[in-house]
Amino acid sequence: MALKIWVARNNDTLRIIADTKRVSIDELITLNPSIESPDQNIAGKLVNLPFFTESDMRQVAIPPTCHIPPEYIENWIPLTSLETMAENEYDVLIVGTGAGGGTMLWRLCEQWRNNGKRIGIIERGNIVMPTHGRNLPMMNRTRLEQYYRYLSKPLQGSYPEFIGAREVICLGGRTVFWDLVASRLVLSLLPDWPIPIPEMDTYYDIAERVMNVNDEYARGSTLTEILLDRLQKGGFSESRYMPIAADIHPTKFGEVHADVFFSSFSLIAKASFFRPFDLAINARAVQVLVDQGKAVGVKVMSPDMSSYILKAKTIVLSASTYETPRLLLQSGIQGEAVGRYMTNQVFMLAPGKVSRRDFTDIPGTLAILITATPEKPYQIRLVGPSGYDWYPSSEAKPFLEELDILIQCFGKIDPRYENRVTLNPNRKDEYGVPEIEVHFSFSEAERVEIQKMVESVKHISSVADITLGEICLVPTGDLHHTSGTCRMGDDPSTSVTNRYGQVHGISGLYVADNSVLPFIGSGNPTLTTVALAIRTADQIVTRA
Repeated sequence: MALKIWVARNNDTLRIIADTKRVSIDELITLNPSIESPDQNIAGKLVNLPFFTESDMRQVAIPPTCHIPPEYIENWIPLTSLETMAENEYDVLIVGTGAGGGTMLWRLCEQWRNNGKRIGIIERGNIVMPTHGRNLPMMNRTRLEQYYRYLSKPLQGSYPEFIGAREVICLGGRTVFWDLVASRLVLSLLPDWPIPIPEMDTYYDIAERVMNVNDEYARGSTLTEILLDRLQKGGFSESRYMPIAADIHPTKFGEVHADVFFSSFSLIAKASFFRPFDLAINARAVQVLVDQGKAVGVKVMSPDMSSYILKAKTIVLSASTYETPRLLLQSGIQGEAVGRYMTNQVFMLAPGKVSRRDFTDIPGTLAILITATPEKPYQIRLVGPSGYDWYPSSEAKPFLEELDILIQCFGKIDPRYENRVTLNPNRKDEYGVPEIEVHFSFSEAERVEIQKMVESVKHISSVADITLGEICLVPTGDLHHTSGTCRMGDDPSTSVTNRYGQVHGISGLYVADNSVLPFIGSGNPTLTTVALAIRTADQIVTRA
């Protein structure tokens, strides 16, 4: 209802009189600063003044005060308590928020945007960043590496065979630090890949669109263009611009392009605009609950050691190559292949220099990918000296006579039964879950392949006119391309899930992270993990 205000004019002086039942004396004085009296009856006195007559007065109205909703959220992303989640039964409950979990959430929310399905997702860690680290303007490559070392923790049980392994336990998982190279696996080089290649191409297309994968980031840079030309003319015809998950399109029509570089936050954000879901952090999954061959829930613990049962019709494990098999084994799901066939890649670095005279005043960024071939079944990248120089930087750089570059080589490691993670019953974490032990070694064939990689690097340096430094191998486990511990396949004796990521023999239990990849060859697994998670989500939607 509009407030009634009486306005009267006398000798060109405007007087405002209000009903004191609706307006306090302070508001009255504010409306008419010429009124100077603390008397609460001032409105009545003014009305009774002789120069105010009924004919002098007229009634006007002003709008009511705007309503400001009192609701709020306590963080930049809405969170749900475990107490609240324990009161519900979820159609799908996702464990883990990395590449697989974030993708699964996005796809389910997209497909189920107009129905009443209930979706929940839990994260063992806390919130440490709202995006990929490279999207934060105060980060440079040195600070990002330092912050990664601070936030990540050595993988317990990895010493001495997998000494470089570390875990990133936080909202977004390892995608807040990943290197953004989003290349497809060369599936024709991978034996017995369980999904038809045309179907994989379809899901690769979807994954590339949602991740903004493109090869335009370094295109036009003289550093990239000249070295790419030298490589292609020198016998490396498979050299190409590096595909990077980066949104490089300008903002138009009011679109928001806040995060250039992709992380699972990009998909969690998209999911939140499709429909609501429940998200809990600091939620440690300690057991998958199974009843008569069907997954029915997850036992979860909070940092204060309180225990909760989250009920669900379908459960998706996206906890990581280490934590997903750990959770399965701890839950008594003892398939013959659980934790077995662990694979990674040989990771070799070769620093080098090129003459500054060969490039323009602004040489630009360097991002070249040499894909694997049957003759050279390893992937090679040419990047900046840290491996991150295709990222932007506001740092001033002095003029140098030589430019530092880095050649990165990724050699395949075949899945072998003896490379595995197992539980160590003698060592448990604070939640009572046994730590894992990693058993890993190179085969003789892989050692031979390392020598071939060295020769290939020398050939690259020759045709690209690069002066090489000392070639070295990165400690095993430091490259976070570990895969295969819950691999998909048709045979339950050699795989953990079927072709759609469902655990053999248990309905309603799926895996969607790097652990489900049966082979990775020499490529970065992230794009493939996202593509397979989309495919698994579609299977869940179809069967719901």
